[in-house]
Amino acid sequence: MAKWLFKSEPDVYSFEDLLKKGKAGDEWTGVRNYQARNNMRLMKIGDQGFFYYSNVGKAVVAVVEVCKLAHPDSTADNPTWECVDIRAVAALPKQVTLEDIKLDPKLKDMVLVNNSRLSVQPVTDAEWAHICKLAGHKA
Repeated sequence: MAKWLFKSEPDVYSFEDLLKKGKAGDEWTGVRNYQARNNMRLMKIGDQGFFYYSNVGKAVVAVVEVCKLAHPDSTADNPTWECVDIRAVAALPKQVTLEDIKLDPKLKDMVLVNNSRLSVQPVTDAEWAHICKLAGHKA
C-alpha cells in the first residue's frame, strides 16, 4: 500500500475535526493543484497517510487512512477537481516537526523538504517507517 502526507492548517481543519467524523471520515476538499489532485487519483482504499499541520505547528501529528476513492470535490465549481475521503487512525505519541525532518539525513529527499507547498504528497516506505519511529508510533 502507498503512503501519503495530507497538509492542513490546524485552525482551518484539525485532526480533532477529522476525529469527530468517526469511521465515515471526511472529504479532503479544497485541493486546487493538479499534482496534488493526481496524487489523490492514485490512492487506494486502505492507503495510509500522515496528517501534517502547515503554517501553524509545522509538524506531522497523526495517521489517517483513505476510506473513499477519488471523486468530485463537493466544494468545487469545476468537475476537474477531485478529492478522496480519509478517516482518523491515530494521533502520534510525539509530533515530528518540519525542523526535525529537515535536520534528519534519512529524510533529506522527502517531498515535504523539497516541495513544501504541495498539499497532498507521496511518502516512501522508508520515510514512513522513520517518521513513525521518531514519533513513537508502531507502523
